[in-house]
Amino acid sequence: MSAVPRLAHMVPGWYASVMGLAGLALAWQAAAGLLGPLATTVATVIAALAALVFALLAVCTVLRGLRHPEAWREDRRHPVRHAFVATLPVSLLLLATAAVALRGPDVLAQALWWAGSLSLIGVTVWVLARWWQSTVSATGPAGGPAAGPAVASWAGVTPALLIPVVGNVLAPLAGVPLGHADWAAAQFGIGLVFWPVVMALLLARIVAHGMFAERLLPTAFIVVAPPAVSALALLALGAPPPVAWALWGAALLSLLWALTTAPRLRVLPFALPHWALSFPLAVFTALTLELAGPAGLLASAGIALLALTTLVIAALALATLRGLRNGSLLVPEPVPLPVRVA
Repeated sequence: MSAVPRLAHMVPGWYASVMGLAGLALAWQAAAGLLGPLATTVATVIAALAALVFALLAVCTVLRGLRHPEAWREDRRHPVRHAFVATLPVSLLLLATAAVALRGPDVLAQALWWAGSLSLIGVTVWVLARWWQSTVSATGPAGGPAAGPAVASWAGVTPALLIPVVGNVLAPLAGVPLGHADWAAAQFGIGLVFWPVVMALLLARIVAHGMFAERLLPTAFIVVAPPAVSALALLALGAPPPVAWALWGAALLSLLWALTTAPRLRVLPFALPHWALSFPLAVFTALTLELAGPAGLLASAGIALLALTTLVIAALALATLRGLRNGSLLVPEPVPLPVRVA
């Protein structure tokens, strides 16, 4: 297959790999109190790799937009893929957070943070605006029901919707040390308000219309990220530790809930949605290490989680390289999104 058609299928969801790597760098940095300077060194290497992957993807994104504008338009119209556009600004926020954690507040971190913060708000508004359009298109003449568009609307309700909405809770992680605590808190509120809204929509979709497509099953792990990131953000904003512990409990339950899909995940062929496992695992690990003391059960659990998350992300990276080599990635979606109507 030539490079041109492969480039056309480099959808925005590829930035999930940057999110996973940057999250892993933050998790290793959170382990510095237990593992010493070695953890910071590993975190720096992983953060540099995340920045390199982001730069490569950014170049490919620009080339794709110039050579295949119709593919970019299709991404924006797609009921599921449009939500993954948010992975780009979220990646910027995470790179800024890693830069602050490893280098301290500087001009580069400021630029990355503002670019990520403002563009993510824009993407969030754009995604939410589609909800009004979906509501209108789901009605027929004289306000009556129109089954076809309604099904299409529910097809877009997947855990991926949490990315543009709840990604806003990342803002305080770097925003507070960069001196933008008020703006970061305001952006945090966006995610905090709409997180339960998206979760309610997701559960309603599953109950009324059945599960989303099986190949999107790895995105179930995204439900772990909102409580875990919210806890880290609240700690950055000065919230008392019991609040973070409460959200850690919610994140733990969400992780155990997502893990019930493991038997079905094992038989799925590797595809881009598998990267949805990476960032939730990494941020839950970072939170666990942040709350752990210098010793004890939670500290041991945090180190074990760090080892597991590192292995998972390494496996995802190897599978990605293998898929790029054998041509199983950067291909059209195999089948349309199936939706069962109750």
